Amino acid sequence: MSPPRLRLHLVTGVVLALALTGCEMGPNFEAPRPAVPDSYITDAPAHQGAPYVTGDSVDPQWWQSFKDPELSQLETKAVAQNLDLQIADARLKEAEAQAQIEGAVLYPTLGGAASYTREGPSKKGIFAAFGSAFGASTNAGSTASGASTASGGGDIAGANISALDLYQYGLQSSYDVDLWGKNRRTAEAAVAAAQAAQEARRAALLTVEAQVATNYIDLRGTEAVLSITQANLDSANQLVNLTVERQQAGLTTALDVANARATAAQISSQIPALIAQRDAQAAQIGLLLGVTPDALPADLTMKAAVPLTPPSVPVGLPADLLRRRPDVREAEADLHEATAEVGVAQADFFPDVTLSGSVSLQALQFKNLNELAAVTYAVGPNITIPLFEGGQLRGQLALRKASQTEAAVNYAKTVLTAFYQVDVALITYDQEHATQAALAEDASQAQLALGLAEDQYRQGLVDYLTVLDAQQAYLAAQQAQAESVERLGTDLVSLYQALGGGWQGVYPAG
Repeated sequence: MSPPRLRLHLVTGVVLALALTGCEMGPNFEAPRPAVPDSYITDAPAHQGAPYVTGDSVDPQWWQSFKDPELSQLETKAVAQNLDLQIADARLKEAEAQAQIEGAVLYPTLGGAASYTREGPSKKGIFAAFGSAFGASTNAGSTASGASTASGGGDIAGANISALDLYQYGLQSSYDVDLWGKNRRTAEAAVAAAQAAQEARRAALLTVEAQVATNYIDLRGTEAVLSITQANLDSANQLVNLTVERQQAGLTTALDVANARATAAQISSQIPALIAQRDAQAAQIGLLLGVTPDALPADLTMKAAVPLTPPSVPVGLPADLLRRRPDVREAEADLHEATAEVGVAQADFFPDVTLSGSVSLQALQFKNLNELAAVTYAVGPNITIPLFEGGQLRGQLALRKASQTEAAVNYAKTVLTAFYQVDVALITYDQEHATQAALAEDASQAQLALGLAEDQYRQGLVDYLTVLDAQQAYLAAQQAQAESVERLGTDLVSLYQALGGGWQGVYPAG
């Protein structure tokens, strides 16, 4: 075997050996293991007999706990029609396609090519120079005078060159040996980015589900306050009529009539704002459903009670939270991607080896294209070595390491935020029960006080200001009680969102 061929085989053998045992630059990703509290912080009211929350597993379809068929239908429609979810779906497909693109570099490429070329050489170009040399050598010594005719001979030879036809077809292949794992790290980063996009889609779904439930409960709560206000307006108008009758009978003054009418007007002034608030909440639900204002579900325009919360709510255990919260899972995938990118940047410092080869048939005449003598081939390695990059590679590595640090800090912050959000939501939900109980007692006593004040006013035992104060207190107590029922429902929605429930039954846990 000749020395050049021997060296070629040795180089090829070394390259293949390194390819089979190739290393991967950069750190290998290991999933973080943050500290997890033993239990959630709760601050339940002291008089509470049974806990409002339990350690059972979180129900993925938590909205079913409100036992409101219309809310369940809205959640189903939102999952199918919401435009933000469609955008998240598209972004996930983009990330998956990018991962497929990045992963393809791990495999050899193989392509076919065919061509036909007809080329007419320049008569004053490089072929003319070859023709001049040929004419000078063949005519040397044949001139009687001994004068040189090279210049003239070159012009004639160049003029006689004919156009050429070149037929060719064959296969071409190349393979990046990836000695340092750059391509593998790139593919790893792309897969992690796709995982992050998947978790972002799950987070978007959870957000939409929570927004639908919150807006629906707010809508029903506003309707309840509106009904209370309208009922109080009717009572206020009745008191106006009673006061007018008493004035006509000489039992009261015009001052009481004016106060009664002012109270009725003040109550009436609240109704337009409540109607506008109700319509805006219905419109927000339509936006979440991805429908135009004229296509809102008919049930939204019909009055219904505020969905009531269940007696107890399963919240799971803190150890399960990190696997259930999509934002935590997304932050972990981002950290994985950033870690893999560090390996890509480190591999850029080392030589890149590519094996390429081609085999084809080439002939000047089509009829000779399939002859064995028409075979042409090329094979060999291509080595690229970075020698001077002006600090670009060092800057790229520093950038990737900084990005990895940022991703790690962001993951830690996301985990910490998750536990705090659950604790705050639990405390808020527990304390709202105490608030609701106190407001229920307030409304009951205010109703009793108003009835007594009205009776005493009819008997002439108190002036109208006493009735006015009792009426305003009762209206405020009723409205506050209705708002507390609404707030308790939205607090429960916030708790479920903080717990990360709501996507497992729709998107695969993967």
